This record gives sequence, structure tokens and C-alpha cells, in this order.
Amino acid sequence: MASITIRQLPEEIKRKLKIRAAEHSRSMEQEARDFLKGALQRPKREQPKDLAEAIRHRFARFGGVELEIPPREPTPEPRSR
Repeated sequence: MASITIRQLPEEIKRKLKIRAAEHSRSMEQEARDFLKGALQRPKREQPKDLAEAIRHRFARFGGVELEIPPREPTPEPRSR
């Protein structure tokens, strides 16, 4: 099995990992292994192609909105002075 060293890990992250490991009654090393394994096993989300698609994707679970489209009217001629 391979080993890795993580350099320059912020103290805040180390502290949170230590707390999380204690909550699960395991070592920090085992907690880090399980965390990485879980994060990498999740299916990768497909990235939207553009902003409109991203917005549609984010709000799709709420259902669509049907808006009433007003009838088109001719554009009035500009008034002359």
C-alpha cells in the first residue's frame, strides 16, 4: 500500500481532522484515509456548459415556471417635435 506526506497542512485543518477522528474513535491517519476514499468514490458531477445551463440545473428540482407571454404589439412611431 502506498504512503503520502501532506506538507504545509494548515493547523486549522489538522485540528478539524483530529476532532473528527476522535468523534469516530479512530486515528487521524485512518480518518484521513476514509475521508479521501469516500470523497473519491462519489460520482463526478458533470459541469454545465454555460451559465444558463448551470442555473437551470441548480433550480430544476423546484420545477419549471410557466410565464404568460404578452401579445406582441406594433412599436409606436416616435413623436416629432
